[in-house]
Amino acid sequence: MDITNIIDRLDALVNTSRRMPATRNRLVDEEKIVKLLEQLRLAIPQDMRSAQEVIEKKDAILTQAQLDARRIRNEAEEEFAARLDENELLVAARGQAEAVSEETERKATRLMEQVESEVRRNRADADSYVIETLRNLEREASNVLTSIRKGLDTLGATVRV
Repeated sequence: MDITNIIDRLDALVNTSRRMPATRNRLVDEEKIVKLLEQLRLAIPQDMRSAQEVIEKKDAILTQAQLDARRIRNEAEEEFAARLDENELLVAARGQAEAVSEETERKATRLMEQVESEVRRNRADADSYVIETLRNLEREASNVLTSIRKGLDTLGATVRV
């Protein structure tokens, strides 16, 4: 279940709860709040697993980029070796092999930079999402706790009088 959905349900529960006469306090169903908080506890690890999956995808992309770079380099080296065998094209082969090798290095470097940039961006997005979610959860839990304490204080004051 989505954390935002659970927070919305908590908000709705508080907003639809009966008001205490002559106060801003509300009577909130404790069992419903406890169930929603348990759902929040279960949902947060799911969001963290989603962030971990993003990181694992990053690792897979990096690994694939490295494999592609090695494969391209090996192909360039094989092409270079084949051209060396051809005496008439020796000079041209050397130049072309170097160009292919340099282009391969440039492509591999560009690909690695792109992957690393995407990983940093995804990690920052995941971190921001988790931080925002936890802050929202903290705010909502604090609001609920404050409402509960006010209700208890109000009921305690009523019973004593």
